[in-house]
Amino acid sequence: MSKIVIIIVCCLLITACFQPERNCEDYKTGTFQFQSYLNGEIVTSRFIRNDSIEIDEFQGSADTSSVRWINDCEYILKNLHPKNMQERKPIHMKILTTNKNGYTFEYGVVGETRREKGSVTKVD
Repeated sequence: MSKIVIIIVCCLLITACFQPERNCEDYKTGTFQFQSYLNGEIVTSRFIRNDSIEIDEFQGSADTSSVRWINDCEYILKNLHPKNMQERKPIHMKILTTNKNGYTFEYGVVGETRREKGSVTKVD
């Protein structure tokens, strides 16, 4: 009986110590692609990010946002040329995990509890 308890405790300790890969520095700048569903179709948007600016290209139009890094894996996006009240709200982005091709992230409007998840592929 005590061997089973020791094995269970060891498994819990090993699992609790596991940390997903988060090399966020690798993704602070570059060109990225993001795919999502829009009206039942998969659409692709592309964005270019440097330390302080992100330019999103989607269906022939571009939007520019400021980037303010909170820490190595979290930043705030604020649209520089909003067309309506919704676009004026800043977005909190959090990189959850990274891999050799891109990262998964969570995002939501600052001050709201609703969060969505997505993944990005680094193009360049």
